[in-house]
Amino acid sequence: MEKDNMTQRPLIMITNDDGIQARGIRFLAELVKPLGDVVVVAPDAPRSGGSAAITCAEVLRVKRWPDLDGVQMWAVNGTPVDCVKLGAAHVVPRKPDLLLSGINHGANTGNSVVYSGTMGATLEGCMQKINSIGFSLLSHKPEESDFEACAESMLTIVKAVLEKGLPKGVCLNVNMPAGQEVKGIRQARSCKGLWTEEYVRYTDPFGGTFYMLSGDYLNEEPEAEDTDLYWLSKGYVSVVPTVPNRDYDQELGLF
Repeated sequence: MEKDNMTQRPLIMITNDDGIQARGIRFLAELVKPLGDVVVVAPDAPRSGGSAAITCAEVLRVKRWPDLDGVQMWAVNGTPVDCVKLGAAHVVPRKPDLLLSGINHGANTGNSVVYSGTMGATLEGCMQKINSIGFSLLSHKPEESDFEACAESMLTIVKAVLEKGLPKGVCLNVNMPAGQEVKGIRQARSCKGLWTEEYVRYTDPFGGTFYMLSGDYLNEEPEAEDTDLYWLSKGYVSVVPTVPNRDYDQELGLF
């Protein structure tokens, strides 16, 4: 694949799980454009909830889209992780200095990281030894999402990572409050909790049965003052250092 010539400014690759047409990814690309050469490699359609899935049994195609005010735009008929892998290997001219995933429409707090395509891509970038950040806004209404209130905080985080880098094997899960003034940025840990998932049953016009996922997140430690949910509830951006290695390093005493 032909690769356009670029400068030696920081190379920033951006992806998401809401698709290349999502407002969040376009806002993010415009926001960080002054900081480096930006290339968007994103799914050609929404892939939310895809976690770290990769495409194994289908062919993948990369299609060039019209540039976004000077930002290269590439669409992939695969998952967010496919976009990171293909983007790094076949689209960008060199290893990215930074991978950004988002801005996701909806929270990725607590154990939502397990399901999140946004964070699946972020963790993949981390495994490829690229400084990686996932951004999510606590709003599930894409057309009404106001990213401007969080712009300064996002720039602060991106600039800090470009300047200082991240520890080996660590990426960032950044969640941002919606509909209010941002008071600041706080490092936090993921809240312990679980989804009270329910599959709601419906009947279609032909009498057939189908199900739709529903449910709420149950915070198991509402009094804790060091979690992502706590700081978000206070109007702060939460930054959770996250690692791909999920091994449990304590002796179980079972064997």
